[in-house]
Amino acid sequence: MLSRLPVLLCPVCRQDLQAVHDGGTGRVRALACRERHSFDAARQGYFNMLVGKGTAFESDTAEMVAARTAFLDGGHYRPLADALARAAAPALHGPAPTILDSGTGTGHYLRAILDYLESAHAEGVNRSAGPDGVAAVGLDISKFALRRAAKLNPDAINLVGDVWQPLPLPDAAVDVITVVFAPRNAAEFARVLKPSGRLIVVTPRAGHLGEIASEAGMLGIDPAKDERLAEALAGRFSPLSTQDIDVDLSLSPEDVANIALMGPAGHHTDRAALSGRLAGLPRTTEVSARFRISIFVPTVSVPPENRAP
Repeated sequence: MLSRLPVLLCPVCRQDLQAVHDGGTGRVRALACRERHSFDAARQGYFNMLVGKGTAFESDTAEMVAARTAFLDGGHYRPLADALARAAAPALHGPAPTILDSGTGTGHYLRAILDYLESAHAEGVNRSAGPDGVAAVGLDISKFALRRAAKLNPDAINLVGDVWQPLPLPDAAVDVITVVFAPRNAAEFARVLKPSGRLIVVTPRAGHLGEIASEAGMLGIDPAKDERLAEALAGRFSPLSTQDIDVDLSLSPEDVANIALMGPAGHHTDRAALSGRLAGLPRTTEVSARFRISIFVPTVSVPPENRAP
């Protein structure tokens, strides 16, 4: 159950949404505004905020989501999840902090952050977060992903939404935005983020999973990825810091298949052709995962002495 509902806006009229609770269970069964626009909770617990023509973008399929769940549940990317949680925690303080996980997928990384905060609070490390804890929003365009996210993160509000449309959040309402291998809408992120907030972006680095890229049919990593990220955020965000994470993995053929299916290439991967490519793999393949965690702050809030060179 949600411990604290963040302030949300109706995607139709931009009025505040209020929670409508189920009298028997106390769960939020709908979100409604004073203009009588209402969004019912799906049976799995998420809310669909796509209105009008919905989205033109292709969402992850059930097969892609199942592959991602299986791979992440294997703990392969746990060091990344832990590092992301540590990066997000310092900005989630005060009486009512809010985090937006944009492109939340199955909610794996948001869960790691919330668990870390709960542990830190219990140990007295982060008692400034207030009695109601952190309000968390997970946003994704895939209903299949959000079914899993809502189950994994019942203490978050999980929304079907398109990051390229106006986000259902007020101006300056969010303390931390996390974006893990997902699109970035700089204008909307800058609008909803507090002046003291943090935008945390996770991207793959050159050589990421290079040992299996060919077999898995993975898309190549743009060598100018960092430059394009900075350019896309320029004028609204300034870089604060970066952290590189290297993880050595021992992957089974099944793990490699899940990698092939769980990413963007999964939209176009033929399972029969994939099985043929993976048939010659050994029982385990040593692979290097290479990530970069980049932290940005709203440009107006960056003192000159803290600007990255």
